Amino acid sequence: MATLAAVVGIAGVMVQSGSAGTPQDYPEFPYPITNYQEDNRGQFHFSSRGGWINDVNAPLYYDGVYHLYFQHNPHGLQWDTMHWGHATSTDLVHWKQQAIALEPGVHPGNLFSGGGVVDTRNVSGLKDGDEDPIIVYSGTDGVTVFYSTDGGYTFQTYDGGNPVVKPQGTSRDPKVFWDEEAGHWGMVVWSDHGGNGVDFYTSDDLLDWTFASRFQAGWLFECPDFVPMPLDGDPSNVQWVLSDASGEYVVGDFDGTTFTTDWTEPQRFNQGQSQFGGSYYAGLTFMNMPDDRVVSMAWQPGNSGTIWTGNLTFPVEMTLTTVDGAPRVLSTPIEEIETLRTSTQTWKARMLDAQRARDLLAGVEADTYEIEAEFDVSGRGESRFGFRLGTAEDGWYDYEVAYDTASETLDGVPLSPVDDRVRLRLLVDRGQLEIFGNDGRLYRSLNVNFDSMPGDDTVELFVNGRVRLESLTIHQLGSIWGGESTLRSNLDGKWYADSGAWADVPGGKQGTSGGDAFYLNTASGADFTYEADVRLDSGVAAAITFRSNRDASRHYTANVDAHANVIKLWRPGRDIATYPLDVEYGRTYHLKVVAEGPRIRIYLDDAAEPVIDAVDDTIAGGQFGLNVYNGTAVIQNVQVGPVP
Repeated sequence: MATLAAVVGIAGVMVQSGSAGTPQDYPEFPYPITNYQEDNRGQFHFSSRGGWINDVNAPLYYDGVYHLYFQHNPHGLQWDTMHWGHATSTDLVHWKQQAIALEPGVHPGNLFSGGGVVDTRNVSGLKDGDEDPIIVYSGTDGVTVFYSTDGGYTFQTYDGGNPVVKPQGTSRDPKVFWDEEAGHWGMVVWSDHGGNGVDFYTSDDLLDWTFASRFQAGWLFECPDFVPMPLDGDPSNVQWVLSDASGEYVVGDFDGTTFTTDWTEPQRFNQGQSQFGGSYYAGLTFMNMPDDRVVSMAWQPGNSGTIWTGNLTFPVEMTLTTVDGAPRVLSTPIEEIETLRTSTQTWKARMLDAQRARDLLAGVEADTYEIEAEFDVSGRGESRFGFRLGTAEDGWYDYEVAYDTASETLDGVPLSPVDDRVRLRLLVDRGQLEIFGNDGRLYRSLNVNFDSMPGDDTVELFVNGRVRLESLTIHQLGSIWGGESTLRSNLDGKWYADSGAWADVPGGKQGTSGGDAFYLNTASGADFTYEADVRLDSGVAAAITFRSNRDASRHYTANVDAHANVIKLWRPGRDIATYPLDVEYGRTYHLKVVAEGPRIRIYLDDAAEPVIDAVDDTIAGGQFGLNVYNGTAVIQNVQVGPVP
């Protein structure tokens, strides 16, 4: 998106712009330090470490990592010149902020919303190295292509003929998809040519695109998504779901070039406030998923804090299911939410009236949590029941989620019982509430200030009339934040600074010190391969440390030393071995240590033979770490593996 609609408030008033910043050395990491504990900051809903975010862009999976890109102004709390922000996760739940992916002044165009794919077969021919190309598409009034050859962290501009397509009229928000049956790639782009609609294009190489058809509909406004889904889980009955920024969708057929549907009106994925300034907008589904799930995240505009504006919905799995004889998209929280559960309380079945309901959860306190409940509404007459969230002793509550049996509505949205049962699932965060009814038939995202009153962290079950509770579970949910760093590493332990000043910078972990400084990990080993990219920017030496004790008074360290012009293996009290090297400031060296008993080998820049092959039996095992001596260095891609 990031269009005029994005810079005009819901009352039609222009939103005041903040500073968009100026191009920095790419990639930029312009974020303040935070513990993610500011008021209203979601503890399990993603928000940027700092700055403004809006539309989800190019969510995808590659080589064990989920990549989430998003429209972003990192230099202010309101919409302004768009960047593509970037975060990564290994479980779709715990996210880590990365450096800017697409940056104004570095990448051409306005960098508005778009999608992305992983070119696993290199049909584009853009592969350069070991990583599959990741290709993303952006731009208005013409689609611009950018590609990454380092796994999705930095991007180059494709120089083979941008824009690769140029629809008529105003256009934006390209989404690329794979058509298995047709055996080629497709692109869907919104444009207003002749009215709201989307243009379809096809390609065999992700770079050269041919116009295929146009689908027009008055409801279809910006940020389209186009996804194949098996109906009722039947792989032989795949149907296509076309949606827009508001989460409106229709289901139909796609023959490789043309989309057709017999629907006259769209349905909605989400019954939240689907507009700029609301609580659900511009969702996209992840590409290249390893398990064929359809997983989506969307923008929740209405949340903000002292250093950030906007957050994203918790990821949901979407399924196409027959409901009352028609296909409908159902949404439920991804199963990985179970990893956030820190404690669980359950209540057995019972009849409830007003007093019994009020007493049931007396004394239950919760900050960030999940509620699962099932009610039997058969033969009970008219009743109203649900949960009051963020309650206080004086009767105050932050929000009430109620089911009304007379109108058959949940939180004011129609929801009929299924087999006389009503199932509720609530995700309650500090500034966000997500409501699921009857296994995803209803999905409603809201922004709610649950920090409105001090001490209002209790939950109340209420009933007006009578209803039978079949089951109730409350899970306390932990935070997704912690251990965030620009340092990429496969070490399982926690990092800590033993000495010196260590900071996150775009290239990794930067250490600065007037003497020896160590950044250590609690993980340890005896025999292993240990490697990293090391760049000395100033001073004497940069290094990787291994077999260290907790305060680095005992360790082995392999460094590049610019004063002695050597690679050196040393431990406190002894230089074990050196190798002559004309060390250059600002150059990245790849150091690899193979430690096997007393034998220690050091390899430089992936060479087949070690430059140091030494024996020292002083230290048998210990922790891994990084080191800088009397200068400044940046270290990245820290990996531990077995001895080959």
